[in-house]
Order: sequence, then C-alpha cells, then structure tokens
Amino acid sequence: MEAFGQWLELQYRHAAAAMLRSISPLDIVKSRPGFGQTVRPLRGAIVASPVPASYDPEPDYFFHWYRDSSVVIDAVRALLEAGAMGAQARAHFADFVSFALALRKLDGRALVQAPGWRTAVTEDFRQYVRSESELETIHGDAVAADTRVNPDGTLDISKWARPQHDGPALRALAVLNWLGTADLDCGVTAAASQLLRSDLEFTFRRARVPSYDIWEEERGLHYYTLCVSAAALARGAGWLERSGQDEQAQAQAQAYRAESMQIRHRLDGFWSEEQGFYRSRSLPGGERSTKELDIAVVLAAIHAGGAAGAHTVADPRMHATLARLESLFDAAYPINHNRPAHTSPAMGRYAGDVYYSGGAYFFSTLGAAEFCFRAAAVSASREDWMARGDGYLATVRAYIPEGGGMSEQFDQRTGAPTSARELAWSYAAFISCIGARRAVIAGS
Repeated sequence: MEAFGQWLELQYRHAAAAMLRSISPLDIVKSRPGFGQTVRPLRGAIVASPVPASYDPEPDYFFHWYRDSSVVIDAVRALLEAGAMGAQARAHFADFVSFALALRKLDGRALVQAPGWRTAVTEDFRQYVRSESELETIHGDAVAADTRVNPDGTLDISKWARPQHDGPALRALAVLNWLGTADLDCGVTAAASQLLRSDLEFTFRRARVPSYDIWEEERGLHYYTLCVSAAALARGAGWLERSGQDEQAQAQAQAYRAESMQIRHRLDGFWSEEQGFYRSRSLPGGERSTKELDIAVVLAAIHAGGAAGAHTVADPRMHATLARLESLFDAAYPINHNRPAHTSPAMGRYAGDVYYSGGAYFFSTLGAAEFCFRAAAVSASREDWMARGDGYLATVRAYIPEGGGMSEQFDQRTGAPTSARELAWSYAAFISCIGARRAVIAGS
C-alpha cells in the first residue's frame, strides 16, 4: 500500500473529480415513473448523488438539497484556493448563484391551480405526493425552507420533512467565503450579493423558528441550525458594515449582529452539565429525544467556522461532546472493536440510528477529523490533535473501496459501502478535511 501522505493526495484528486460529477449533471436524465416525472438538470444544480437510484436498494438522492449543495460549492472554492481548479470553479459558482436566484420564483400555488400533473402520478404513488394545502404555502420565504428541489429547478412534489432552516444560512456562509476569497467578475459579485442578502434576511427571520434537523427526522430547535445561523448573521453583518452602503444596510447589520448574539445565548442552553455534552436538539413541550448526542453538533462547529470562544473548535465543551461521541461509536460499532491503535473510531450520527445500515458515515468521520485539525491550529496540544485527526483519516482509508469511491455510509459490522453511492457531501468533506490539515502543516 502507498504511504499515508501519498494516499491522501491520490484520494484528494479522486474526491475532487468525483464531486464535480454532481455539479450541473446535464448529461443525466432522471426518470421517476411513479411520479410521472422526467427530470433534466439545469446548469448550476448540484445533486446529492449523481447515481439515479430509486430505492433499489440505494435511495433516490437526485435532488438539489440546499444544505448539501452549499457544502459542495464551498468545497469547490477550497479546490480553487488550493490550485486544484481554475476558471471552471468560478463558472460553477456563477451557475450555482444563478440557479439559486431562479428558485426564488417558485410558487406551489401554481401547481394547485394547474393540477394536471397529478394525473401522471400512478395510483400506488399518490400516497407519497404533497397535498394541495401544503403546496399552497410554498411561495416567498417558504421556498428556501423547502429542504430540496428537483435539479431541473422545479418544486419537489413528494412528501418530505419540511420546513428546514439550515440551508439558507449555510449558503450564506458559502457565498461569503466566495466573496471574500475569489476573484469574481462584477456581474457574478452583484448576483452573489443579491443571493446573500436574501439568505441573510431569511436566516434573520427564521433561525429561531422550529424546523426539522439536518437529518430531516425531528422538528424542534436544533443546535446545528442555530449555530450556522448565528455565524451567518454575524459574518453577514460584518459584510454589510464593510460595504459602506446606506443607513438601511447599516441598520440591518446591527439587527443581524444582535440576533446572532441572541442565538448564541440560546446555544449556551444546549449544554448539559449532567450528560457532559451539547444536546443536539430541543423538542416542543420539553420532550426528550434519544438523538441528543449527535455528530451534528461537531459538524456545526466546522461548518460555522470560528476559532475562539464558545461553540467553536476551541470550546472545551465541544471537545467533551466529541469525546462522548467517540466513546458511543467505539462501543456501538463492531468495526471499531479491536481497531488498530493508530486509528480513531468510525463515526455515525447518533445512538440507535436505523437508516440503512445505521452505521458509520464518511462525512461524520471526516467531520471529526476536520474538527481535530482545526482544533490543532488554535491549541497548544497541536501534536495530539493532529494525531487524532490522522487517526480518523486512517479509518476512512481502511473503508474506502479500491478506486476511491465514497458512499454515504459504511456498514457498522462489515465496513461495506451502504446507502447512497458517490455522495457529493462525502467527497466535499474529504476536500475540506484535507484543506484544514494542510493549513495546520503550512502554519507550523
């Protein structure tokens, strides 16, 4: 087997090429005969997986999720900054922005007023189609809360967990990263600024409104959504202040900053002294969840950014949460039993997960690795954090099949790939993780 460093470089290049297949997949036509649909993607759409599966057995991930697409387009920026992409990266971002702006015109009321499409839905699929009363509410702000759309720029007509409020905040953070680091032409900058303003305003109004978690399973207030929302509003306020625009923009900046502070105060309440970790969710009526210890909290820290203070990679309470997650999955997953000493545990989502294998996720394990590398950059215990992060990468290496393909999960008992194949988020997580590792090495 090739040396660890050589493998990292080879897998990085493979991840970049594989991830790009999910961006503007114009050569793929997805048929959903049960829904009477033929989907032809538009330029700028980013599908969660380019594999046109139909729960046969892999899930149908041929959708543009707001969350996943934001993670992927930020990874494209990382490739540009690393010199692994050139003008194509900027073109992808420009297309992404155009696609996102066009989505704001979607209106579920049009589907209600012209319901002929329902006749194409087969009888056995009608149970999976959204009701007229639900579709009537999908316009304006609600479009950005609709979790996912078809990559042809149309509303998803299937029943799903909605609303979800993390997507616009993540997209705002990705756009801020692009505006801050990439050399964009004036037209793209103007369009991206327009999208950013829309996403910031959405986040300002909806961050503290209950929605579904990032796994689309429970409705409530969620640590992840609140954390990325607070970061988007704080950074968005700074962007508005630096823009030197009119008094209205400056007033918005003040309001966004104040809301960000309110959200961060709310996040403090997710800490459980008794349990020793940040709880991932607060459900209505004080109901408790078995999913409170959740990798989503760790993902929140790396997606929100920040290197100092509470709710960042420098937060000792966040370190405690990661340690509890390590202990959970180390004990729960057979593939972690008797693992080599130089490795870290394969990481899943939460205890008792039953989705497909209910096992380890590449983006969970890579997210833990990236957390370690980011912590190394701001910690006196740099070597310990680096070794821990490399341990996660060694585990990922052990379960990536020959050829470098990355699925969503790898089975907790056998390590075999499961769930969606060629998951764009898995590849994006690898790119982001290696970027964080390289930054520490370059800074040492």
